[in-house]
Amino acid sequence: MNTEKPKVGWQRWLRAFKYSSAGFQAAWKNEAAFREEIVVALFVVPLSLWLGQTPVERALLVGSVFLVLIVELLNSAIEAVVDLTSPDFHFLAKRAKDIGSSAVLMALMLAISTWFLVLW
Repeated sequence: MNTEKPKVGWQRWLRAFKYSSAGFQAAWKNEAAFREEIVVALFVVPLSLWLGQTPVERALLVGSVFLVLIVELLNSAIEAVVDLTSPDFHFLAKRAKDIGSSAVLMALMLAISTWFLVLW
């Protein structure tokens, strides 16, 4: 079996998609916050397509929701790496986790303010 990764072409895209799917499944299985945000997104994305009156408004509303999901995935990745490398308490590990959590909060604040400004 050839273990060398394909460098170009559809095989590389397929492999990347498989890794991304595995990451999504891991987040769904292990991260309650991600599951909750997905459930909210399932309701608010269709709502944003209905409430947005222009393509730009729809893009802002949908994009702000997806940004929260993206930042949550990145935060979960940071937490997993910190837990792997530093199972005991360390102030730098706490700082990394707190900063990741703060990024999620900022994304949520951006989404809420975007929805407010677009719909008001």
